[in-house]
Amino acid sequence: MTDMGRGRRTSLTRANLQPVIRRHRPDYKIIMFMGLLMLLGLVIMYAIGPQRANVLNNAYGTDFYTSTYFFIKQSISLLLALMAFAAMALIPYRYVQKYATKILVGGFAACALLAVAGFLQLGIAQCSLGACRWFELGPLGSLQPAEILKFGLIVFMAGFLGARMKQGLINDVQKTIVPFSIVAGLAILFVIVIQKDMGTGIAILIPLMIMLLVSGMNRRIGTMMVGGLVGLGLLLIIIAPHRIQRIATFIQGDATTSGQSSDSNYHIKHAKIAIGSGGLLGVGIGNSVQATGYLPEAINDSVFAIMGETFGFVGLTVILTLFTFLLLRLLGVSDRTNDPWMKLVAAGVFGWLLTHVALNVASMLGVMPLTGITLPLLSFGGTSMIFIAAALGLVFQLSRYTAYESHSKEKRYESTSSRRGLGGARYASSRRSSRA
Repeated sequence: MTDMGRGRRTSLTRANLQPVIRRHRPDYKIIMFMGLLMLLGLVIMYAIGPQRANVLNNAYGTDFYTSTYFFIKQSISLLLALMAFAAMALIPYRYVQKYATKILVGGFAACALLAVAGFLQLGIAQCSLGACRWFELGPLGSLQPAEILKFGLIVFMAGFLGARMKQGLINDVQKTIVPFSIVAGLAILFVIVIQKDMGTGIAILIPLMIMLLVSGMNRRIGTMMVGGLVGLGLLLIIIAPHRIQRIATFIQGDATTSGQSSDSNYHIKHAKIAIGSGGLLGVGIGNSVQATGYLPEAINDSVFAIMGETFGFVGLTVILTLFTFLLLRLLGVSDRTNDPWMKLVAAGVFGWLLTHVALNVASMLGVMPLTGITLPLLSFGGTSMIFIAAALGLVFQLSRYTAYESHSKEKRYESTSSRRGLGGARYASSRRSSRA
């Protein structure tokens, strides 16, 4: 072969060269921040568990709840969550890709089964105030199928939108927008309409919208879809009297008139009292007053307010800082991968965690209506913690395939030899891969 022919082949090879990310060390900071948050949640359960047990025993006239009941239950949930994290971190992510559709169908099937059980008033459906949102599993506790649906939607939509990205059809109405809207609409039907859970519905839709944004959807189309969702949300509020009451309570704030009962804003008033009572450093572990029965859902939806009372402004700042660092790690994984499915999964999990934190904290501070949504990794309850930990475990695995720099803009990739021995991502050329 002549030198000219060899040079032409070399130039063509270099022109077609694509960076291939080699498996490398994962982002262990995801584990660190998640573990610290879980540990704080366990501490607060140990602190207020005896008070909560005393409240329930007095309310029901029993001695069923021991002083360590909630601490033990939370410890079991934490262990199951860590097992879920480990499973998603170790099982090859391609299996999740392969079975994403089945996971989503399983989530929808669980929601449908719950709806039927609730309609037939079967004992397996745990209903409260006309809403059936959990399966009652006896000694095993309860299961919220909406959490399965969240996980399924993220892994399925990542595959669906990722394929459309590769095909250049992300803005196609018939092949992308309509199927996406149908799946999202089914989720709204089951969660917001049937289960009457507006907070969880929002926590499903916002991650999906973030995934659309990351996928590169046209701004005009994205704006129209957001506008449609806002309109649908307003309609769902108007047709539900209890949601209108929550909006009215939020607008009313702390003010009451002689003709109005203060029961409607009781929850937010005591949440603010709890946070305000904590001051700078808090009242200390085991000294919470609001946890003795004044603040509703003290170990669940209102745990942020109890933590404010216990640990004070400094403690809440630490908690929010940990969440911020964890969210930034998730965002970094999404930004530094060139695989569409990985990018969208990390973006979806980021949106899932962000939405839960933002809605819970904002409602406890009184800057938005109460939504009844848990604070991830901190609130009492197993289903939410297990599935969020599983999602974090999946992103932890995907962090093994990130690049050293962002893929959000074009750049020249460095050679493998210049990185050898570093802890960052490594690249293997397609030519070297072909030889192997």
